Amino acid sequence: MNDFFRKLLNKATALWAEWSSQQKIIFAVVVIVVVGGVVALFRVSATPVMVSVLTAPIRDEAVLDRILMRLDQENIRVSVTPTGVVQVADEATARRMRAVLIREDLIPAGLDPWQVFDRERWTITDMERNVNLRRALTIMITDHIRAIDDVDNVNVTIVWPERELFRADQNPVSASVIITPKPGSDIVQNRKKIEGIQKLLQFAIEGLQPDNIVITDHTGLQLNDFEGMAAIDRLNLIERENRFIRVMETHYRAAILNSLQKIYSSDRVRDLNIKIDMDMSKKTIDTRESFPFELKPRTPGLPYDDSVLLESIVVSESVSETTWKGTGYNPEGPAGVEGQTPPAFRDMSNLYGEMSQTTNHRNNEINQRQIQEEKSPQIDRVTVSVNIDGRWRWKYDEKGNPVIMADNTIEREYIPLSEEDRRRTEGLIRDAIGYSSARGDSVTVYNIQVDRTEEFKAEDAEYFKKKQMQTTVIIFLSGLILLLFGFIVFRMISREMERRRRLAEEERARREQMLRESAMAEAEQDGMDVSISLEERTRMELMENAINIAKEHPEDAAQLIRTWLLEE
Repeated sequence: MNDFFRKLLNKATALWAEWSSQQKIIFAVVVIVVVGGVVALFRVSATPVMVSVLTAPIRDEAVLDRILMRLDQENIRVSVTPTGVVQVADEATARRMRAVLIREDLIPAGLDPWQVFDRERWTITDMERNVNLRRALTIMITDHIRAIDDVDNVNVTIVWPERELFRADQNPVSASVIITPKPGSDIVQNRKKIEGIQKLLQFAIEGLQPDNIVITDHTGLQLNDFEGMAAIDRLNLIERENRFIRVMETHYRAAILNSLQKIYSSDRVRDLNIKIDMDMSKKTIDTRESFPFELKPRTPGLPYDDSVLLESIVVSESVSETTWKGTGYNPEGPAGVEGQTPPAFRDMSNLYGEMSQTTNHRNNEINQRQIQEEKSPQIDRVTVSVNIDGRWRWKYDEKGNPVIMADNTIEREYIPLSEEDRRRTEGLIRDAIGYSSARGDSVTVYNIQVDRTEEFKAEDAEYFKKKQMQTTVIIFLSGLILLLFGFIVFRMISREMERRRRLAEEERARREQMLRESAMAEAEQDGMDVSISLEERTRMELMENAINIAKEHPEDAAQLIRTWLLEE
């Protein structure tokens, strides 16, 4: 076997040696292309299979952008094929995204949503079509409900009864839904969310009535029993009403407390209590009122009321008058027949006398109006109580210093709230809440002294600490002043001693110079040859130069002397 490979290698080497450079280049290119194709084949086969969200391609760029943005909000990795088909990683994600797109009406126009569940076959029957339709509808409704944030899992069962010949024998469509809520969700107590799920089922399934829908949680508790939830709804209504009352109390309390704290400071007005009683019931009142007619209105500017009022006006009036004298002749009619004489006249037969009767019928009209009004929730009673502390003031002695008591505390006096200020504060609060004595409102302002023991302790400690600090600073400054004064005195004494020493040296040098000059003068008079030392000659030259410079530049010489004096 090794000889075979050796011979094969020798033949390939000989063949490679016989090829020209052009043939070698073509062979190398063919090998590179083959290797690249194999590598690309392996890479493509290793690429994970993507699942289409919608089988039909999306041609509209705007619709495609909206779908991609919505899927991006769900943090889903999405790819789009060159033909416009949106793909995701797995089938579960694709199913969930279909539910999201259908719920938010992002399915492109003309795209059949049912084709994403089943594919068409040549041998499919009508029964299979109905089964696929029902299965697709069930899956879609399940995905819709599962897409709700409050639902962790859901199980939907829909029963489509067989179609009967007569409508009276037809059984209704029914649906049952079992919901597993997410932890912390309020879907079990929230009636609006349950009604939303029930309406979703009702509008998604033709012929489904609310009475044939049962929605339960994972414990078996029926959630869409709205008639049995009347007590819960009433409690929720009471809770909302109490929350509204608390909001009103907070609003009034903040407004009044802010106003009082600006007047008396926040330290004196620390709390305010307000209670509002409200009638949250809805009332309809039908009222009928009668009031007089105004013939003449009141004249403006008069101090009295000169208007003319009438209780009623005459609409119609009838007057009848009857006069009777003697018995007269009253025909009785045929024998045995009851006559037509009125009983009143019949009783007066065989009597002699006179009678006059007048009957007056008058119809009066009065002013009336009928009022129908519907009263919204209104405030029944408002009670406010607030405590305003008085003012504390330090006591001072004749020198203007605070009075310190035996227990090492500052003596204070309490100034209570005056009665006039208390009445004004009550009036301010009454106007702020719309005070009405008819409904029994109550406003009370107290002046109860607040315990400020701890505050006074801190204030006294701060005062004594500040006093001690002032004493320490005064002592330190006094010592510093004494030290500075001693340094100045020492400096003056030192300068004076230095000045005297310098004057003494100058006097001694002057005397020595005078002695030398006198000795030299005497020697010159005697004709002696006087030799001056080098040091003496240098000194004389320096003095001569200094004298010349002082004569030529007096200002510089004066500045130099001042500098020497300051340094010394």
